[in-house]
Amino acid sequence: MPTALIIDYGMGNLHSVRRAFEECGANVLISDDPKDIRKATHIVLPGVGSFHDGMESLFKSGWCEAIRTEAGNKGIPMIGICLGMQLLAEKGYEGGEIQGLGLIPGVVEKLIPSSSLIRLPHVGWNEIYHTKESPVLEEIPDGTDFYFVHSYHFIPSKQENAISMTPYCGEFVSAVMNGNVFGVQFHPEKSQKYGFQVIRNFLALN
Repeated sequence: MPTALIIDYGMGNLHSVRRAFEECGANVLISDDPKDIRKATHIVLPGVGSFHDGMESLFKSGWCEAIRTEAGNKGIPMIGICLGMQLLAEKGYEGGEIQGLGLIPGVVEKLIPSSSLIRLPHVGWNEIYHTKESPVLEEIPDGTDFYFVHSYHFIPSKQENAISMTPYCGEFVSAVMNGNVFGVQFHPEKSQKYGFQVIRNFLALN
């Protein structure tokens, strides 16, 4: 049974994420102690809030080095959810410019509405469209709806790191991948059948 470590850095409700991962077959550990990352077969970085606050919290609580060592150097599978996806970037501009974890090349900037009818934050169900094959999106049909809540988006430096796009504010990258590190802008734990499929796909990674 995979052991999914959910990183508790004070940014969001972790219990819905925990329930979803348990339902998908994981042994789940929620921890605010970076030493516990060595117990994980899979690392989960959820989160809601600003990029600046998220990175400050990860840095102050000692998670940055632990994440970079286990996911970046040792190759432990990792997934970032919503803000957690954005924190995988090299840099973000929400709440002031600040360095990210740097696990996937790119930056995080505010969505720009394509018309006066487009509202921010982007809240609710919207489709994703595959741009590249990825193990975490296996068995997810093109055009599947997932649940989103965000005003900022990840802009990868290399298009090869984008694995899905979503039509809003023109379009934005809704999932990313760099080797063993993945990020989804949507909330799989709130996205019913196919959200749970994303979680099961992630847990199947070695």
